[in-house]
Amino acid sequence: MHDEKEKASLGICTNGSLKPHAVLHHRKKEHICAECNKRFTRKDRLVEHRKRHSGEYTYSCSQCEKSFSSRSALAEHKNIHTSKFKCTECGKCFRTNKCLTTHSRRHTGERLYSCSQCEKSFSSQSALGEHNNVHTSKFKCTECGKCFRTIKCLTVHSKRHTGENLYSCSQCEKSFLSPSSLHDHKNIHTGKYKCTECGKCCKSSSELAVHRRSHSGQKPFECSVCSKRFKTSSHLVNHSRIHSGEKPYKCHVCDKAFGRSGHLSDHMKTHMGEKAYKCCLCDQAFRYSANLNRHMRVHTGDRPYVCQLCKKGFIDLSHLQTHNHCVHSNSRLYQCSYCGKMFKTDRSLQSHVRVHTGEKPVSCRHCSDRFTWFEQLKRHLLESHNEGTWLTCNICQKKFSLSRDFKIHVQRHERLKPYVCSECPSRFYTAHELKCHQLIHAEVQHFACGLCDKSFRLKQNVFRHFKRCVSNLVCSDM
Repeated sequence: MHDEKEKASLGICTNGSLKPHAVLHHRKKEHICAECNKRFTRKDRLVEHRKRHSGEYTYSCSQCEKSFSSRSALAEHKNIHTSKFKCTECGKCFRTNKCLTTHSRRHTGERLYSCSQCEKSFSSQSALGEHNNVHTSKFKCTECGKCFRTIKCLTVHSKRHTGENLYSCSQCEKSFLSPSSLHDHKNIHTGKYKCTECGKCCKSSSELAVHRRSHSGQKPFECSVCSKRFKTSSHLVNHSRIHSGEKPYKCHVCDKAFGRSGHLSDHMKTHMGEKAYKCCLCDQAFRYSANLNRHMRVHTGDRPYVCQLCKKGFIDLSHLQTHNHCVHSNSRLYQCSYCGKMFKTDRSLQSHVRVHTGEKPVSCRHCSDRFTWFEQLKRHLLESHNEGTWLTCNICQKKFSLSRDFKIHVQRHERLKPYVCSECPSRFYTAHELKCHQLIHAEVQHFACGLCDKSFRLKQNVFRHFKRCVSNLVCSDM
């Protein structure tokens, strides 16, 4: 006889009340949903399931007006309002203790269930079970070969190839692939989940809760490696892959791997070659409407994202965020393993490492020359192969290969100094000049002489001093 643990490992069902439970295994599932082909043993279960497709919700919560297709689902939902199952870390409430236990693992980083085929791990057994379907190709798209965890995911995905959007919003004509997506979208029009701070309407209570953190500054999810904090657990998971180097999403066409599923989806479109969004002012085409909208700002000159410190404008929010981090922040999380130098971004670190390794990954397509950085290649193409266009100053005729160097040069002619010191009225042409100036106001002296321990605010000052220090040392020894 097998004990309970051994039965579970062998896949043997260990349900206590055996007789009524055995019916689930032996009974035929004669009742089939016409929408998604899901099968049921009982007709009432099918009736309840159909409400998901029709959008019919008969059981409403008296506290938040949220509706459900079954009485049991409503009963579980009410636990959220009573705070019966509440997370002590972030305050989120759950319907069941099981949901709370699974959620708690997001804070601890605990993942008990590992896939034997790809080393990916999960916080719940059900998530692992669904993931295994990706390897078995049980739910595989016949168009692009992508595998899915469930038949529902495959059905929704298939509509992307056919262009089928069955569920349309009656108020804004926007269409959706599933009734649940349409139902969530409608909450935006009704203002059901509206932020009291800024008036933004959200699709769901969970989305509103995450949005509120942008006002409160609350970031309950902390990285165990670098202590960086995040508003959502998914952002933390994506960030963690920077440290681990994990890239679980692999392209089945070229084997290229990605850290995020969205990046893989973007990459797949390069194989399919679809660029449906075309610019009406130039010949450029884009795979996404958001990219086209961003591109149009190049023609209109619109820069809606403005830095509050230096008033510089950007066409994209991510460009503003990168600017704030690189120019106005002193946070340096990335350290060079060769010399210990710290950097603000992983990209800057990777570029710096080439100084030590001598790696030259950038190659010229016309000759055998290789370069450490792309900027060097660009100048090489202009000088050696006459490819590209020089940026020429119309005042002094000086030529530049990089637009950033050209802009700074023109600003010096026009005496434009956009970078203003927050401590005094001084203004500067570049962010680097401003940064060097701000060290005057700071009491910290980062650079020290290795011979006499004298400290300096600027790197060039310690270099100048060190040469004098060495000369004095040599003279004293003679």
